[in-house]
Amino acid sequence: MKKAILMVAAVAAMAFTSCNEKANAKIDEANLTAAAADKEASEVFPVMSFDETEYDFGTVDEGTVVEHEFSFTNTGKAPLIVVDAKSSCGCTVPTWSKEPIAPGEKGSMMVRFNTNGKPNAQTKAITVTANTEKGTESVRIKGMVTPKKKAAQPNA
Repeated sequence: MKKAILMVAAVAAMAFTSCNEKANAKIDEANLTAAAADKEASEVFPVMSFDETEYDFGTVDEGTVVEHEFSFTNTGKAPLIVVDAKSSCGCTVPTWSKEPIAPGEKGSMMVRFNTNGKPNAQTKAITVTANTEKGTESVRIKGMVTPKKKAAQPNA
């Protein structure tokens, strides 16, 4: 009787082991197929390629409003959507294309910098949030702001 129970246990163990190996092979194959599909999908991103990433506005007098348009092309394989654009300072205001930009098409972002109260050398960064692989891109404006001349105060 003991031999019969041991024999049944051995056969059951072999059956479970062989089924498990087949299941593992199926799972591994399914994982490989899913991983390959994920990799393909992850390679389809828009790419935001700026014509220039930095603009030097030179020397201007304090109080001047400087504007510059940054142009970019979607060199990726999916539509580009700019979600947001923020500057490093409230004196710099970006506005951008709101529509999706198809692969191969161009878009633009206008940046306005108010130099009032900003004398001397200035560098302002604009961070663009988009559906690119990195998620953010950046551009900069820089230049020199000549301070306003102070009015002479009369002697009392």
